[in-house]
Amino acid sequence: MLKIYLLKYRTIYATLFVILAWYLLHLSIQSNIIPNPIRTIIVFFQLLQEDLLLHLLVSLGRIIVSVGIAVIIGTVTGLFLGMHEKYDIFFGPVIYLLYPLPKIAFLPVFMILFGLGNTSKIVLITTIILFQILVTTRDSVKGLSKEIFYSIRSLGATKWQVYQHVVIPAILPKLFTALRISVGTSISVLFFAENYATTYGIGYFIMDSWIRVDYIEMFAGIIAISLLGLFVFKMIDLLEKNSCKWALLEKNESQSLL
Repeated sequence: MLKIYLLKYRTIYATLFVILAWYLLHLSIQSNIIPNPIRTIIVFFQLLQEDLLLHLLVSLGRIIVSVGIAVIIGTVTGLFLGMHEKYDIFFGPVIYLLYPLPKIAFLPVFMILFGLGNTSKIVLITTIILFQILVTTRDSVKGLSKEIFYSIRSLGATKWQVYQHVVIPAILPKLFTALRISVGTSISVLFFAENYATTYGIGYFIMDSWIRVDYIEMFAGIIAISLLGLFVFKMIDLLEKNSCKWALLEKNESQSLL
């Protein structure tokens, strides 16, 4: 019974757990560096009526645009390389070389090439997400059994039907998993990127509060960026729920057996 309630209300449970741990840390340190969580939450809602909401919307816009571009390019390229081994043999080593490189190191280069505004930040985040999506999609396609393709082609399926009924349904669950991992990383990178040549964005807001030694506002900004990440994750969960119903059904059945 407890397991059922924890799974059903896990977001509420996790929030209460974090607030309690935060409050105990505040009591143990007795310093303004770790402010009272209740006071911080009150300030957070007050700041939403001022400029904090604008900072959040700007950061959310950068994330949505970056994710959209990365998913389109990464999925299409990954599908192509996964289905065409002769091209993957040529481009695979290049991807293998570029994938582990810390893309955040290219922020100064992107700023020089694309300017100091939104474009350089979006290009940076897109680059980070793109490789995760591309590699996951390609490897998922290459991991499919050849017998599956032989079977559906023997039934007279067209190339598009192979993609529609075999390839895309097979890779979608792994694609959403990769998206969660890469989005979490991209939000962290966004925080770093928004400290350069910008006056809007939640990363800028947090660091500006830190410079002004306003720790309550700084933690209010941390709450904001946490909620931003939670919102994006929930949107991905919603998309997965509507797109991969069969996979979630299998997952729920396996959990019930445990």
